Amino acid sequence: MTSLPLPVLAAAVASASALPVLGWALVARPSGAAVRTHRNLTRDLDLAVSVTPRPSGAGSALVRALTPAGTVARLNRLAGTAGRPAAWPVPRLVVAKLVLPAIAGGLGLLVATARPSLLTWLMVVAVTAVAHVVPELLLYSRGQERRQAINAELADTLDQMTIAVEAGLGFESAMARAARNGKGPLAEELQRTLQDIAVGQPRRDAYLALAGRTGAPDLARFIRAVVQADAYGVSIADVLRTQAQEMRLKRRQRAEEKAMQIPVKVIFPLILCILPTLFIVLLGPAVLGIVAAFSD
Repeated sequence: MTSLPLPVLAAAVASASALPVLGWALVARPSGAAVRTHRNLTRDLDLAVSVTPRPSGAGSALVRALTPAGTVARLNRLAGTAGRPAAWPVPRLVVAKLVLPAIAGGLGLLVATARPSLLTWLMVVAVTAVAHVVPELLLYSRGQERRQAINAELADTLDQMTIAVEAGLGFESAMARAARNGKGPLAEELQRTLQDIAVGQPRRDAYLALAGRTGAPDLARFIRAVVQADAYGVSIADVLRTQAQEMRLKRRQRAEEKAMQIPVKVIFPLILCILPTLFIVLLGPAVLGIVAAFSD
């Protein structure tokens, strides 16, 4: 009986080990205690962002044993910046970081064994490394989109809050009105901040948590101004009016910056795609005529 080569055997073992973990990630359910706790905490609250409790059991213990603590913390931070999408809970992303490289490495070993070469092995290593960081790349991309959406909505939201404060509402009431009337990630984050304050978190801590959770520089600057105004007794209406004007100015500056980048970005496709085709169309007949003349 012919024994299998070692790379093929390693690929089979990696794939066979990854499939049960993948199945556990897809069908595992949170423990009963976690479900009851989550239901009690979210009762009578209309949460814009759903929170998925962490599954428990032998599969969860195995995943935690194979995953460094720093990786879980990094994924948790990226998930917070991305708004904690319901389809991408942190436990599932941790499992994906284990399963995807195992499957990619196993299939890559099969390909490299069939056609061994230095380039093939380098491609296997590269694909396995990319498969390992795919969950983080997805979260980072989602977080960047969400941060840009928050920066785009901030100026209009501050205008609404300014009008509400000047009409006689308090800052938190104005924030609640802006959260109810608004749509998008900024309204969701404002609603979550109000819920944090409602359950007893100090206002300053809730505001700073909002700035750290989103990672938007403009929102962090606004939060710092609000915290300082609350500490020194400055009129919140003046702070809102000044911040709204500054955010509109920054939004216009970002639009002008992107418009100025367009000519530079057009140069590369112009040089690589359009100019060679133009040269072929214009100079091709002349070159053919010269070649035919010298051939005769």
